[in-house]
Amino acid sequence: MADLSTDLPILEPASLRRRASDALRSAIIEGRLRPGDRLKEVELAAQLGISRAPVREALRQLEHEGLVASLPYRTTEVLGVSQEEIAEVLVPIRLTIESFAFRKAMALLTEHDFAALGQIVERMRAAGERGDLEALAEDDVRFHELVIERSGQPHCLQIWRSIEPRVRAYFRRDAPAHPRADELADEHQELLQALQAGDEAELMDTLTRHIHHYFGPAGA
Repeated sequence: MADLSTDLPILEPASLRRRASDALRSAIIEGRLRPGDRLKEVELAAQLGISRAPVREALRQLEHEGLVASLPYRTTEVLGVSQEEIAEVLVPIRLTIESFAFRKAMALLTEHDFAALGQIVERMRAAGERGDLEALAEDDVRFHELVIERSGQPHCLQIWRSIEPRVRAYFRRDAPAHPRADELADEHQELLQALQAGDEAELMDTLTRHIHHYFGPAGA
């Protein structure tokens, strides 16, 4: 069980629900709260220095994101990310959403967008070199989200954002197993080049290999 007395920060009064959600989400994604840990409203409220109401709302938000599950007697449990879920649920959803959105975005991306994606790749490379897995995860997610945003497909973006916390969680779980963190930047550079080339077949092949490599059975 995680020691809640040391893992969570005291919060100020403003935006308590959002800040409680952010604090708990970060603790889960970073592994400070582990699968199977029981989260009790009264203990969390005391540790965060807030009332139970925003904690309750924060836990409901995290349950909606698939990071926790409600149990009887006002207790919540942190959920893990199983390899079966990755292979059978998250990877297929990502492939469906991103294959469609990346195809749509390819004709809409501007030079400014390409420059922004290139900057993300360079940040990923720097994060990989210094072993900063949190920054690497942030930029990985941002690269894909930016392309989906530019696709003009709001339903794809909505679905992506609903699974994004789980995507972050399994990325953080598996990232230490990869022998070279800079490989992730290399693969995103290949995605960027495929988008710039405007070759749909090449883009789909590159995207599929990327998702399966890092997040499918071969990457886990």
